Amino acid sequence: MHITRYTDYSLRVLVYLAVQGDELATIQQIADSYEISKNHLMKVVHQLNKKGYIETVRGKKGGMRLHMAPEDINVGILVRETEQDLSVVECFSSRNACRITPVCGLKSMFGEALTAFLEVLDRYTLADIINDQHRPQLLRLLQIA
Repeated sequence: MHITRYTDYSLRVLVYLAVQGDELATIQQIADSYEISKNHLMKVVHQLNKKGYIETVRGKKGGMRLHMAPEDINVGILVRETEQDLSVVECFSSRNACRITPVCGLKSMFGEALTAFLEVLDRYTLADIINDQHRPQLLRLLQIA
């Protein structure tokens, strides 16, 4: 399985904001902490706001913070909401052109694997990612004061 950069960045934004707490953070701060493009994060932040994961505050002292408690943000649900296509093989796609699909066992095998992958992610929340044991290291690594 492979998740897109979009989903990866969505998770990174949420981790940063969860570690940050109630303080507002800017896209630039998050981009700098992870050494990633601010432009890539802008679309991610917009969608996270639209989906209700974060809230944004406009203005000179504006920024963003989590709109939901970390324990209410399920990793499996987030992955489903941010991945545009979970088709791990062509036969999952609506544009399937593979000739052997009617008799091939790959579709069911990959379907089972995808289900297992998502079931594992469904067992975790953002709170599990930023648990108290790792919080000090996350603050240091993300350079959050």
